[in-house]
Amino acid sequence: MAGSILEGKRILAVDDEPDVLDTLEDLLSDNEGLILDRATDYDSGFHLLRSWSYDAVILDIMGVRGFDLLNASVHLGFPTVMLTAHAFSVPDLKQSIEMGARAYIPKEKMFDIAAFLEDVITLSHGSSLRQMFRRLGGFFNRKFGSEWMEDEKRFWKEVEAGTFQPKPVILKK
Repeated sequence: MAGSILEGKRILAVDDEPDVLDTLEDLLSDNEGLILDRATDYDSGFHLLRSWSYDAVILDIMGVRGFDLLNASVHLGFPTVMLTAHAFSVPDLKQSIEMGARAYIPKEKMFDIAAFLEDVITLSHGSSLRQMFRRLGGFFNRKFGSEWMEDEKRFWKEVEAGTFQPKPVILKK
């Protein structure tokens, strides 16, 4: 039986909660040769982003300036996953996608992180977003209500279809 695509990969996780980083490390520990770099703040995360090449990046939003790190990660060409609890909202989901995140995962679903990482590493940008919606569409509907996409139907249809392509974003301080 073949191993996971995650074997031998280098992944960065930035979250201000060390227990979340510990859980991610445990969830990914079965992947031989996988290196998980960890940071608990923006400065350390930004330094690591600029110091190594990553196969994937996992970012929290709150507490680590996650959108600033997302901007840097995407511009460096690293497939990036947003993993959040406190910033789990439609506006943050939309902003993450617009800025180039390939997945937006609630922390309560982090136990499936390996599958999401495999998707963002192996699939194109649009296809990984389409796969995220296949995995989490029902969850989003339960959390946000069944009509949460109504205000911006065209945007969400493009995302669900895998045709959305983000435009470059430059954040202001």
